[in-house]
Amino acid sequence: MNKGDLVDKIAEKSGVTKKQADAILTATLDSIIDAVSHDEKVTLVGFGTFEARGRKAREGRNPKTGETLTIPATTVPAFSAGKLFKDKVIG
Repeated sequence: MNKGDLVDKIAEKSGVTKKQADAILTATLDSIIDAVSHDEKVTLVGFGTFEARGRKAREGRNPKTGETLTIPATTVPAFSAGKLFKDKVIG
């Protein structure tokens, strides 16, 4: 499913136009991205949690040369599925 398919589903289930559904989805995603980028945790009960996580510096290898190099520490976005979501997927 891509964003267009998701917009269609939202419009169908909520009874709004596709244009309104797209605006709502875009605003929701922008809000989540903005919060996580400011080191806030976004929890949607039953669905999951979006957060920024630190990744430690580590050693890696250049695949062409085999040379060892240091990969610097960084912050990455992460998602943890909630119980309801997990239960639905498991079946």
